[in-house]
Amino acid sequence: MANIGQFNTLSVIAITENGAYLDAGPLGEILLPNRYLPENCQLDDKLNVFIYLDSADRLIATTETPFAQAGEFASLQVKQVNKIGAFLNWGLPKDLLVPFNQQHKKMEVGKHYLVYIFLDSKTERLVASSKLDKYLDIWPAEYQEGQQVELTIAAQTDLGFKAIINHQHWGLIFASDVFKPLRLGQKLTGFIKQIRDDGRINLSLSRAGKGKVIDFSDQLLSHLQKHNGFSPLHDKSSPEEIKRTFGVSKKTFKATIGNLMKKGKLVIESQGIRLP
Repeated sequence: MANIGQFNTLSVIAITENGAYLDAGPLGEILLPNRYLPENCQLDDKLNVFIYLDSADRLIATTETPFAQAGEFASLQVKQVNKIGAFLNWGLPKDLLVPFNQQHKKMEVGKHYLVYIFLDSKTERLVASSKLDKYLDIWPAEYQEGQQVELTIAAQTDLGFKAIINHQHWGLIFASDVFKPLRLGQKLTGFIKQIRDDGRINLSLSRAGKGKVIDFSDQLLSHLQKHNGFSPLHDKSSPEEIKRTFGVSKKTFKATIGNLMKKGKLVIESQGIRLP
């Protein structure tokens, strides 16, 4: 079944002077305009397309990629505001509407807001909402500690950063676990650090234990390769210098150096560290 506001793989059932018509099942036949048509497109070809409503509220297909799909959160910029609501740039010709009743606070032109994209069941139009809590799962999450997840940074608090986990649940990255700059709407990989008794989730940007060392090893080796195989930083360098350069704690930095040295991939000298 084809879904509006998402990518779908559909079959070509007709080719006309306007483009190709695709079989979208219950949604009917949907036009993929010529400007998006792949070269040498033929009947029965299967195409991966995004389905949305054009400016005339007609279903249309495109091979362009929006900044986010229905069911996802994204930080989008307001292009204009009128009596209907705010219109966001989401990477497609038709801007995305945030009705006034879906705005957590009044939106302003030029500013970015974290929103949830969804298909309005009443109007059958794609819209967005900045009332995030309405679209996050209230049921306990079934994650495992150490599990890798996708995060969307939502807000900074006194404790750290609130993040949305896999477009479904709230989580928190404590300030003490943040070793690189984070921004609203940023998407990045994280890990489940702890699931508390009250159901709340603590997050980490690095896998704990051995995995954490391995994760940073690749980054450190890449840094050395880009700097003629040498770095003036070593186990006596200040935590501030290490954090500023690599975005990790001194503890992680020292553990990684030791691990790589044992494997013969790194040499420690009085002036720094070097590739052998």
